[in-house]
Amino acid sequence: MTGTFFTSRFAVSPAEASKFGTSELRANFLVTDLFSPDQINLTYAHYDRMIIGGANPVTQELKLETIKPTGTAKFLDRRELIVVNIGKAGTVTVDGQRFELGHRDMIYVGMGAVDVRFTSVSQEEAACFYLISAPAHQVHPTKCIGINDAKRVDLGSQATSNQRSIFQFIHPEGAKTCQLVVGMTTLAQGSVWNTMPAHVHDRRSEAYLYFGLADDARVVHLMGEPQETRHLIVADRQAVLSPGWSIHSGSGTSNYTFIWAMAGDNVDYTDVDPVAVGELA
Repeated sequence: MTGTFFTSRFAVSPAEASKFGTSELRANFLVTDLFSPDQINLTYAHYDRMIIGGANPVTQELKLETIKPTGTAKFLDRRELIVVNIGKAGTVTVDGQRFELGHRDMIYVGMGAVDVRFTSVSQEEAACFYLISAPAHQVHPTKCIGINDAKRVDLGSQATSNQRSIFQFIHPEGAKTCQLVVGMTTLAQGSVWNTMPAHVHDRRSEAYLYFGLADDARVVHLMGEPQETRHLIVADRQAVLSPGWSIHSGSGTSNYTFIWAMAGDNVDYTDVDPVAVGELA
């Protein structure tokens, strides 16, 4: 079966989350079914009305259709969209204009675009598009940003197991958006920790997509209030919804890559409230 399918996740308070067991945490914050052959799967989250999803065209072109929670005739009537290709070569066509995306390239699609389509260059080596969308109030131009064009920041060290490269696709000095801020972090071989020391940012919600993991590898994603932490075990190509009140950090059984996407009041990447390691509980 092909088409655009969606599920919804309602907002959860920190007091409620502190009482959740494993199955409840996973049901509310972990998204495991983003990518299915020849389908577009979307999750509508009631955290800053962010939508995350996956488009995996294999044998045919896929068209992005509107979904009931947006309440609009077209998906992007009041929204903006970012697409990141985590698979092989593919194309994204926006209102007849064709953009080629290689592995880890992205495209920003502005509010008001009517027709968005996804294809793979090869059925044997299909593209796999990760979708992030949030409400918009202004039209910004559609723009393709290759991984080599992203703002790169190298941080960490092997000594602390967090040597990593951060690729900022959307940032205040780059492509303009209404509220989405998106980037990608790749950990070097032998490094496993991300976003530690941790932080929170109550002004923005975030979503993490982990990929580049072997079938038997996992990331232990830390979440929860700084003094009431919880964890999720995350596999390849699974995503975590992170409310503004929650930390978001993790350690893997191997190195990996993750896409971080934020929506909310402030597009300043550095606007966070740090939490020292010794303050976590």
